[in-house]
Amino acid sequence: MSSNISAQQVREACQEMISKDFFVIFTRPVKKIKEILELLEEHLKYQIDLEKKGILFAAGPFWSEDNSSWSGEGMIIIKANNYDDAFKIASSDPMHKSGSRSFKVKPWMLCEGSMTIELNHSSRTYKIK
Repeated sequence: MSSNISAQQVREACQEMISKDFFVIFTRPVKKIKEILELLEEHLKYQIDLEKKGILFAAGPFWSEDNSSWSGEGMIIIKANNYDDAFKIASSDPMHKSGSRSFKVKPWMLCEGSMTIELNHSSRTYKIK
Protein backbone atom coordinates (compact mmCIF):
# COMPACT_ATOMS: atom_id res chain seq x y z
CA MET A 1 0.00 0.00 0.00
CA SER A 2 1.46 3.34 -1.03
CA SER A 3 0.70 6.75 0.35
CA ASN A 4 1.07 10.05 -1.46
CA ILE A 5 3.46 12.82 -0.55
CA SER A 6 3.02 16.41 -1.62
CA ALA A 7 4.46 17.79 -4.82
CA GLN A 8 6.22 20.38 -2.69
CA GLN A 9 8.07 17.63 -0.80
CA VAL A 10 9.25 16.16 -4.09
CA ARG A 11 10.30 19.60 -5.35
CA GLU A 12 12.31 20.16 -2.18
CA ALA A 13 14.02 16.77 -2.54
CA CYS A 14 14.90 17.62 -6.16
CA GLN A 15 15.85 21.26 -5.61
CA GLU A 16 19.42 20.76 -6.85
CA MET A 17 18.18 19.22 -10.10
CA ILE A 18 16.73 20.87 -13.21
CA SER A 19 13.16 20.35 -11.89
CA LYS A 20 11.41 21.62 -15.03
CA ASP A 21 7.63 21.20 -15.22
CA PHE A 22 5.97 19.81 -18.34
CA PHE A 23 2.72 18.07 -19.23
CA VAL A 24 2.69 14.61 -20.79
CA ILE A 25 -0.16 13.66 -23.09
CA PHE A 26 -0.65 9.91 -23.42
CA THR A 27 -2.65 9.23 -26.56
CA ARG A 28 -4.19 5.93 -27.64
CA PRO A 29 -6.34 4.73 -30.52
CA VAL A 30 -10.10 4.61 -30.27
CA LYS A 31 -10.82 4.01 -33.94
CA LYS A 32 -9.16 1.64 -36.39
CA ILE A 33 -5.58 2.32 -37.45
CA LYS A 34 -6.79 3.16 -40.99
CA GLU A 35 -8.79 6.12 -39.64
CA ILE A 36 -5.81 7.23 -37.55
CA LEU A 37 -3.51 7.15 -40.58
CA GLU A 38 -5.98 9.31 -42.52
CA LEU A 39 -5.42 12.08 -39.96
CA LEU A 40 -1.68 11.58 -39.50
CA GLU A 41 -0.61 14.40 -41.83
CA GLU A 42 -2.98 16.89 -40.15
CA HIS A 43 -1.81 15.70 -36.70
CA LEU A 44 1.86 16.13 -37.65
CA LYS A 45 1.20 19.64 -38.98
CA TYR A 46 -0.41 20.48 -35.63
CA GLN A 47 2.59 19.07 -33.76
CA ILE A 48 5.04 21.03 -35.91
CA ASP A 49 3.04 24.20 -35.28
CA LEU A 50 3.32 23.56 -31.52
CA GLU A 51 7.05 23.01 -31.97
CA LYS A 52 7.47 26.31 -33.84
CA LYS A 53 5.56 28.12 -31.08
CA GLY A 54 7.92 26.68 -28.45
CA ILE A 55 5.19 24.55 -26.84
CA LEU A 56 6.21 21.06 -27.95
CA PHE A 57 9.16 19.57 -26.05
CA ALA A 58 9.06 16.06 -27.53
CA ALA A 59 6.61 13.64 -29.13
CA GLY A 60 6.52 10.27 -30.78
CA PRO A 61 4.91 6.87 -31.15
CA PHE A 62 5.07 3.89 -28.82
CA TRP A 63 6.26 0.77 -30.63
CA SER A 64 5.27 -2.78 -29.85
CA GLU A 65 7.51 -4.56 -27.34
CA ASP A 66 9.57 -6.07 -30.18
CA ASN A 67 9.92 -2.69 -31.98
CA SER A 68 8.20 -4.05 -35.08
CA SER A 69 4.81 -2.32 -35.20
CA TRP A 70 2.68 0.63 -34.12
CA SER A 71 -0.84 0.37 -32.73
CA GLY A 72 -1.58 4.12 -32.80
CA GLU A 73 -0.37 4.95 -29.28
CA GLY A 74 1.96 7.83 -28.57
CA MET A 75 3.25 10.37 -26.08
CA ILE A 76 3.50 14.14 -26.39
CA ILE A 77 5.39 16.33 -23.92
CA ILE A 78 4.43 20.00 -23.89
CA LYS A 79 5.08 23.21 -21.99
CA ALA A 80 1.93 24.89 -20.67
CA ASN A 81 1.03 27.36 -17.94
CA ASN A 82 -1.29 24.93 -16.16
CA TYR A 83 -3.31 21.75 -16.51
CA ASP A 84 -6.26 23.50 -18.16
CA ASP A 85 -4.02 25.00 -20.86
CA ALA A 86 -2.37 21.60 -21.44
CA PHE A 87 -5.78 19.94 -21.72
CA LYS A 88 -6.90 22.56 -24.25
CA ILE A 89 -3.76 22.00 -26.33
CA ALA A 90 -4.33 18.22 -26.28
CA SER A 91 -8.02 18.64 -27.12
CA SER A 92 -7.12 20.72 -30.18
CA ASP A 93 -5.02 17.95 -31.73
CA PRO A 94 -6.85 16.75 -34.89
CA MET A 95 -6.56 13.13 -33.72
CA HIS A 96 -8.35 13.97 -30.48
CA LYS A 97 -10.88 16.39 -31.99
CA SER A 98 -11.98 13.70 -34.43
CA GLY A 99 -12.32 11.04 -31.75
CA SER A 100 -9.77 8.82 -33.51
CA ARG A 101 -7.60 8.77 -30.41
CA SER A 102 -8.32 9.49 -26.76
CA PHE A 103 -5.84 11.13 -24.42
CA LYS A 104 -4.84 11.60 -20.82
CA VAL A 105 -2.84 14.60 -19.56
CA LYS A 106 -0.45 14.23 -16.62
CA PRO A 107 1.74 16.94 -15.07
CA TRP A 108 5.40 15.81 -15.06
CA MET A 109 8.63 17.17 -13.65
CA LEU A 110 11.91 16.53 -15.47
CA CYS A 111 14.62 15.89 -12.88
CA GLU A 112 17.27 13.44 -14.06
CA GLY A 113 18.87 12.38 -17.31
CA SER A 114 21.18 13.73 -19.96
CA MET A 115 21.36 14.19 -23.70
CA THR A 116 24.17 15.03 -26.07
CA ILE A 117 23.42 16.34 -29.54
CA GLU A 118 26.14 16.38 -32.17
CA LEU A 119 25.23 18.77 -34.99
CA ASN A 120 27.32 18.82 -38.18
CA HIS A 121 26.51 21.95 -40.16
CA SER A 122 28.31 21.05 -43.39
CA SER A 123 26.59 17.70 -43.81
CA ARG A 124 23.30 18.75 -42.21
CA THR A 125 23.41 15.68 -39.98
CA TYR A 126 22.96 15.10 -36.29
CA LYS A 127 23.36 12.38 -33.68
CA ILE A 128 21.53 12.17 -30.39
CA LYS A 129 23.52 10.24 -27.80
